[in-house]
Amino acid sequence: MAVSQQDAARELLRRRRARASLVAYSQAIEIPGAPVSEDPDEWLFKPIESSVASHHILIMEAIQRCIETDYGRLILMLPPGSAKSTYASVVAPTWAMGKFPGLRVVMTSYAAAPILRASKKARQIVRSSEYQSIWPERPSLPKGGEAADEWELTNGSGILAAGLLGGITSSRADLGIIDDPVAGREEADSENNREKVKAAYVDDFLTRLKPKASVILIQTRWHEDDLAGGILPSDYAGQSGPVLCRDGKVWEVLCLPAKAERADDPLGRAVGEYLWPEWFGPDHWAIYEGIPRTWSSLFQQRPVPDIGGQFSREWFDWYEPHELPKRLRVYGSSDWAVTKKQESNTPDFTEHHVWGSDSAGDLWWLDGEYMQEAPDKGIDAKLRLTRMYGVIQWFDRAGGIRNATEPLTNRMMQEQSTWVVTEYLPDSQDKIAKATSFRGRASARRVHFPVGHPMAVRTVDQLCAFPMAKNDDAVDACANVGSGLDFIAKADPAPANAAPVPAFGSIEWLESNDQSSRFTETQKAAYYR
Repeated sequence: MAVSQQDAARELLRRRRARASLVAYSQAIEIPGAPVSEDPDEWLFKPIESSVASHHILIMEAIQRCIETDYGRLILMLPPGSAKSTYASVVAPTWAMGKFPGLRVVMTSYAAAPILRASKKARQIVRSSEYQSIWPERPSLPKGGEAADEWELTNGSGILAAGLLGGITSSRADLGIIDDPVAGREEADSENNREKVKAAYVDDFLTRLKPKASVILIQTRWHEDDLAGGILPSDYAGQSGPVLCRDGKVWEVLCLPAKAERADDPLGRAVGEYLWPEWFGPDHWAIYEGIPRTWSSLFQQRPVPDIGGQFSREWFDWYEPHELPKRLRVYGSSDWAVTKKQESNTPDFTEHHVWGSDSAGDLWWLDGEYMQEAPDKGIDAKLRLTRMYGVIQWFDRAGGIRNATEPLTNRMMQEQSTWVVTEYLPDSQDKIAKATSFRGRASARRVHFPVGHPMAVRTVDQLCAFPMAKNDDAVDACANVGSGLDFIAKADPAPANAAPVPAFGSIEWLESNDQSSRFTETQKAAYYR
């Protein structure tokens, strides 16, 4: 049958685009979906029922960057049902095998069965005429080999598919893919199993990589100490983009929770908007949203165990900038760790939180900083926040921390001409008792956090997990403001002539960072009384 010049040009353009772009490639092939039968050994799959969605494009663009980068590293964290495996473990490997002849892929999962299923789908793609027509070499499957666990194309590219804990042998990889290293809740909660997975990743998976090989980790989060949690830094707060991780490498992270929680959501969603609304309606997500631990970990990708029992997530109100009261009396609270992070240690965090108290006595979280630095860096951050927000009093704990920080704080206040009264509260080893006052305010729905602020989200996560989570530095800082306000008997409402507090991120907020201290000589003298 004769082909028109226009059709020929269109076909040539399709092939060129598919070779250049993983996204275009995904639209030039038929993507396998559900198997045509219930037979566990089925080799044929129906086409997927959904079209390429906006988050699939983000996934594929990130995968292509990883594959085309020497020593590329990518972590994909999305909820169940988001089709992350379809594009990362089925579509992407076949594109890479055609684009880079001789490329060797190792794919693995928590067990052999799921990754063998992905391997079978990939074989169905490379058998198609659409696939072979894209590449000048017209790569195909040689006759004979029907194994799902290890196969190759006529261009020298090949795949090894195996369970992570079953041992990965006999193949070296230019591209390593780990598609969900966690089988389920029981395995995720088992410390022994988590350590086995990490050991297999280091000793079996990484040792199979060739020089310059790229790695893609596809994971729904189950536990804060799962494989992704062991790679990400201890202060990871759900952000996407390049992240310096514990292995010393910069990983690109694409974190897409079912319901947007951050102002910098990669899809540009507003806080509260759901993922893939054209496929999953709110009723679908509502099934899981009422199960706190499942929703937080599997769907929101923040596996903080909401089992602490001291704080409840629904206690906290989330406010928009326009809802912030105009007149606030501003306080600060800290929790100190005076050891700088180095390769040989992982210290706690120094936390600084800034709060506004309104005329009704409600607390409004305004801003904060946290770090693993030496005391001078922590003090510098405290004074910077004091200048920005006009903090009138700061609450710390007495004891060793006071001895370690107070002399240096006094000197740096003089050097920076920034003055703030610090109240050192009686120290106690009972963290739950220290948090009692703040807990009372929270349970009365009188603590408010700004929508979309990463540190605010991190703080609420720690509060809800307390005392079961690994980190509680933010909890201690919150406890200090509660105890401090009780200690001074009453948090006086802001006077009528008090200066308005700038909303986080506003022009006034940015300008305030350059202002000198707002404190009077009387206030300075009060510090040295």
